[in-house]
Formats: sequence, structure tokens, C-alpha cells
Amino acid sequence: MNLIGIRRKEIKLNQAITEWLKGDHSEWQIVLMLSLMVGVCTGLTAFVLKSLIEEIKHLLTSEFVAEDTNLLYLVFPAVGILISLLFVTYIVRGDISHGVTKILYAMSRGRSRIKSHNRWSSIIASAITIGFGGSVGAEAPIVLTGAAWGSDLGKRFHLQPKTLMLLVGCGAAGAVSGVFKAPIAGLVFVLEVLMLDLSFSSLLPLMVTSITSVCVSYAFYGTAPLFDFSLNKAFTIDIIPGCILLGIACGLVSLYFTRAMNWFEMIFGKIKKKSYKFLLGATVLGALIYFFPAMYGEGYDVINQLINNASAKEIMHNTLFYENDSNLLIYLGLVLLLKVFATTATNGGGGCGGVFAPSLFLGCIAGFLFAHLWDMGFGLVMGESCYLSPKNCGLYGMAGLMSGVMHAPLTGIFLIAELTGGYDLFVPLMIVSVVSYLTINIFEPHSIYAMRLARRGQLITHNKDNAIFTILKLHSVIERDYKTVMPDMQLSKFVVTIAKSHRNIFPVVDASGKLLGVVSLDSVRLYMFRPELYRQYTIRNFMKEPPATLMVNDSLKIAAKKFEDTGAWNLPVVDENHLYIGFVSRSGLFTSYRETLIKFSQE
Repeated sequence: MNLIGIRRKEIKLNQAITEWLKGDHSEWQIVLMLSLMVGVCTGLTAFVLKSLIEEIKHLLTSEFVAEDTNLLYLVFPAVGILISLLFVTYIVRGDISHGVTKILYAMSRGRSRIKSHNRWSSIIASAITIGFGGSVGAEAPIVLTGAAWGSDLGKRFHLQPKTLMLLVGCGAAGAVSGVFKAPIAGLVFVLEVLMLDLSFSSLLPLMVTSITSVCVSYAFYGTAPLFDFSLNKAFTIDIIPGCILLGIACGLVSLYFTRAMNWFEMIFGKIKKKSYKFLLGATVLGALIYFFPAMYGEGYDVINQLINNASAKEIMHNTLFYENDSNLLIYLGLVLLLKVFATTATNGGGGCGGVFAPSLFLGCIAGFLFAHLWDMGFGLVMGESCYLSPKNCGLYGMAGLMSGVMHAPLTGIFLIAELTGGYDLFVPLMIVSVVSYLTINIFEPHSIYAMRLARRGQLITHNKDNAIFTILKLHSVIERDYKTVMPDMQLSKFVVTIAKSHRNIFPVVDASGKLLGVVSLDSVRLYMFRPELYRQYTIRNFMKEPPATLMVNDSLKIAAKKFEDTGAWNLPVVDENHLYIGFVSRSGLFTSYRETLIKFSQE
């Protein structure tokens, strides 16, 4: 009884707060207040997540001796995945993986509703996964968490779908801003990756959330950039050829990462039992981390080492390569090739994490390796002025991989500049990011987040026509008030049916409801006023094949294409068993299109 009373008081308090915030405020003022609240919530959750990951990792690995390999690297990742899997299966009872993809899907449905449990479930699952060694990033879970905060607050105030979508974007922006201490990157990430359409006035709530979230992070961690970096070789035009080639290399590494991840995910997808998925994921991940401890967790320690000229032994701690410094490039090359399998094994086995951190990690390694190879080859030929700084190229590579994997060059540029304070390197960051994006775009039109939705026709893009056709669903424009007729119905009975209907077309179905054809009023007009013919003809004499048939799961883009190809004004809709459902009219489809376009274009 006490618990019920506490719950009732909590509900009343929430209602009181909601009513107080509403007051006499306009929706615009409410959105600004909510964007501030989202910023505070995302900043705090980012702090909680990072703290949990660091505490778990420190507790498990702080006593490891750098000179020796450690068999616990085989065990810890499996334990983390198992705990996360049990948590998701028996407590959350839902799927919380692929956070950014889930946000894109929610937005593609036009409702932008994220399940409330994502405000905390992603934090717990990803902290356990990564703290125990899962080779993934915390950023996608925190982005989903931020989006859930925005969605939940928006639902409390019964905001319009477009406004709710804006708050979801605010949550994502605040998450990136808070976890990286990078407010511009958080804003740009939403513009490039998530948002359908954005007006100038919509920027203000996004900026409020980003600034608020990053200030919360400053309160806990200080204002210093996430990575400690000092510039020791300034940009000169002599290194532009090297930057262009590094951009191409980053694009190709991004392509390898994307294709390899999709291939390995398909293998996990073919395994039905979760226990078998866990065994495969835990085995692959444990073996890789045992031989390459650099893959443990997010990998930010390795990034800090590479961009600060750490010794080879620091980078190759707890490995079989430890005693020989000359093995560093071979070691990093193997990590570059195998990291994607560790990341996919983590998520495929039941862990929770994203590809944000792996992209930065691989980008830094790719840039570092490229600089060494360039200096050993072209640098010697072209002169010392063309030498590339390995630590600088680590930053360029991070921007390049992020641009390639996420198809977000602006995010890559601003994120790396804010992560390191390396604003003096803006030009090379831009060169590498743009070239990497152009390179992968030749082979892959969508980012690693969007390609799953693109295959199913559920992806919202910045192309307004495509976006509206994605938001609208075929079932929303199906008209079901057509009177069905049977093929053996006599003309006399059909005339009675016509008299009771306000339609001029009739679907012909069999006893099971399967569509056989259509019959139009025009086809029987000459016979309607000749009663002597009523018993001589049946529907079968007049019915025809429809010019095209729509499947109930077809997108509106497919429907519009069929209307254009056939010139028809009405097309029947059937399910996978060819059972008749209704009709879609050309006028109804484009009326819905115009209404949705107007709604999403309004401020």
C-alpha cells in the first residue's frame, strides 16, 4: 500500500511540474525549457556512463603487469557480454543495440518515440560491456539515451511530431557534446546524420542542449580537451599530396570496416540461439583481446599514446610483441585488420556498444601507420618538407575514418578539432575528411548506421520528397469501402450492388478473399439498362486484370512509381497471400503527401 501511495505522489508531482512548466508559455518557449532540461540530463548521464566504464576497467585491470600476457583477458570480455545479455534479456526484455539506427528508424516512422527504458538501460548494458573489455564505444548508447530523454520529455507535453523530432535531435546533440566535450560536433552530428529538415529557428534548441550538456561535463572533468595533444609540426602546403592519399586510404579502410562488419553481422544473424551467439562472440573477442590488449574497451588510451609519442612498449603492453620495439607497425597493422571482428563479436554476442569509438581508434592507427609508410617512401624521395608527422596524421585519420564510416565529414572535422584542441590543423582535417567521404561514397551510398534501414526502405534522408514518402505508410492511404463481388455473380445482382455503392470500380474476389480482378462501372454501362440480358452475363464476363497490384508492405515511393507507369487512378492492395485489402487512389496518395509536406515545412 505504501508503494502505491508513493507512486501516486510521484505521478502527482510530475503532473504538477508539467503544468507549472506549461503555464502561459508558448510551445516555442516550452521547447527551449525542455532543451535545457535535456542538456542537463544528457550531461549527467554521460558523466555516469564514463565513470562506470573507468571504474570497472580500473577494478579489473589495474594490477596487470605490462610485461606479461594475462589469461584474464580471455575471461573478462565473456563475463561482460554474459552479464549484459542477461540484463537485456530478463530485465529490459527488448533490443537496445544499434542505438543510432534505432533513432533513425523512430524518426522514419514520423513519431520519433523512443522507449523510456532507454534512458537507463543503454547506460547499464554498455558500461558493463565496455568496462569488462567489450571492443565497442559508449557513444551510440549515450546518443540513444539522450534521444530517449528528449522523446520522453516531449511526450509528457504532448508536442507535435516535428517538435518531438527536434527534441530527439537535441538529446542526440547533447549526448555527443557531453561525452566528448564537443558542442559544435554534437550539433553538426545531428545535422548530418539524424535530422530530416532543419530551419534556422530549430538551431537554437540544439545549441541550448549542446552548450548545457558540455557545461555539465566541464563541471565534472574541467575544460581541457578529451585528448592531450600538442602540435609540433605545423601544416604546410608541401604535405597536401600526403593528406589527399591519406584521405583515400581512410576511405578504403572505412569501406573495409563497413563491409567486414556487415559480413560478420550476417553470420551472427544466421545463428538462432542466443547461447550460440554468445559462445561465438565471447570466443572471438576473448582471443583477440588476449593477443591484442589494445582492443580492450574503447581504445582511447591507445589514441592518447599514439598522438603523444608514447613508447612502443607502452602501446604493446601485455602482448607477445612487448620485448621488440620494431614490431610496433606489425602489431598496429594486425589491430587495424582485426578490430572490426572484435567490435562485431561484442555486439553480436550480446554486448551493447557502438562504432563511434572504434572509428576513432582505427582512424588514429591508420593515420599513424600511413605517416610512417609515407615517410619511409615518398618522404625520402620528395624531401624533409614533405614528411608527415605520425601524431598529426593520427588526428587526420580519426577525422577520415569518422567521415567515411558515418558519411559525416563535418562531424569528423569538428569533433577531432574539439577533442584535441588541434584547431591549427583545420585545413588538413578538411582535406582528409572530404577525400575519405568521396572515396567511400563511390562504393557505399549510406553510412553504417543508415544502410540497414535503406535496405528496408525505412530511411529518412535530407531529400524532402524521399523523406515524406518514407514517413507516409501505405496502410494510411488505403481506402476500404469498396464493395467486393464474386466472379459468378449475375448482372442482375451486380446492378443492385452498383446502386448501393458510391464507387465506380469493384474488386472481384473468390470465396477465400483472393483478388481475381476488377470490374468497372464503364464496362457494364451498356448492359445496365437492358434487363433481358441480366441472366445472360456474370461478373466473369466483364472483369479485367488490374493495371498493377500494390502489396500492403510496399512503400509509397513504389506506389507512386506504379501510378506513374500505368497511368491508373486506382490500384488494388493485397497482402502476401494475395488476399484483397482495399484500394489506393492517386488523388488520395498525393493529397496525403501534400498534407505531410506542409506539416513538416511549418515552423
